[in-house]
Amino acid sequence: MARFPRAARSLVISALNKLMDALSQSFHSYLVKLAYEGATHEQEHQLEHLLALLYPEDEQTLVCYYGLFDEPRLSLDEIAENRQESPEETMASIDRSIRKIAVTPEWQQIISQQE
Repeated sequence: MARFPRAARSLVISALNKLMDALSQSFHSYLVKLAYEGATHEQEHQLEHLLALLYPEDEQTLVCYYGLFDEPRLSLDEIAENRQESPEETMASIDRSIRKIAVTPEWQQIISQQE
């Protein structure tokens, strides 16, 4: 089996990281928009399905961080205290959750419906 040269692998990894960043940013922006503008019943239903892909504690963290489903928005420090971890660990968990959902077919379907 042929191996890619190191430079080619590096370029592919860089391109994939940029794509992941763009997908994550689009999901983050969507959550912020829903939190500030409110969501339709259909959007809430779709979001419930997306968040169900996460572990319950990570799902709750996103709900609290963004203030989704009419829940009060909590600060990163408050969420970290509830999770009994540092704010840095909590932010890393939020980032992982966003990236995890951003690459799902479910999120891709939602994005395609908005275009």
